[in-house]
Amino acid sequence: VPEFLWRSVPDEDALAQLARDVAALRHQPLISILTPVFNTHPRWLRACIDSVRRQTYQNWELCLCDDASSSPETIRTLREYEGDPRIRIRYLSVNAGISAASNAALEMAQGEFVALLDHDDELTPDALAEVVTHLNARAEADVIYSDEDKLDLAGARCDPYFKPDWSPDHFLSCMYTCHFMVIRRSLMESVGGFRKGYEGAQDYDLLLRMMERTSAVHHIPRI
Repeated sequence: VPEFLWRSVPDEDALAQLARDVAALRHQPLISILTPVFNTHPRWLRACIDSVRRQTYQNWELCLCDDASSSPETIRTLREYEGDPRIRIRYLSVNAGISAASNAALEMAQGEFVALLDHDDELTPDALAEVVTHLNARAEADVIYSDEDKLDLAGARCDPYFKPDWSPDHFLSCMYTCHFMVIRRSLMESVGGFRKGYEGAQDYDLLLRMMERTSAVHHIPRI
């Protein structure tokens, strides 16, 4: 792993200090994490959910919506987490697609902000803490996005994506905000959430509509 990558990963002592720092902040918003699920392999689904449970920032809820998975292993894995009071799970009876499943997850959300997390993504332990730290410094933020990386099958980071700061002009020709993105829930609801028919580009379509209502799109230059 390149030095610049592993040096950017906080160790246990740094995470413990970050947890103390973020707990002392004035604004402690509830963040609702929206995750549509469909036939996800248990290994990746557990990794996704467990990465949320390991967050140093504690005021979150995870809203999982299963889009009528035909895989019994996926359903069994979801059932393992039903006892966690911070995890809400909805099971659709008919496969409706990622836009509808994401909207169903949004309907469960109670947080001031919502975060978009794919069913095979993982959050770094400091992800929500970094977002909340930013919100305490920049309360006007309506959308926050971070840099991202990919993991190989062994779990090693392998393809970092260091993004530019917000540029509406650049965004019109390149969807670059993607993972990890946090949105003020009232803004997302005001544009009607995700639109059916845009599956595969539903995040891009969503932000294109939201940027007509806000210019407060902020970038955290961290993976």
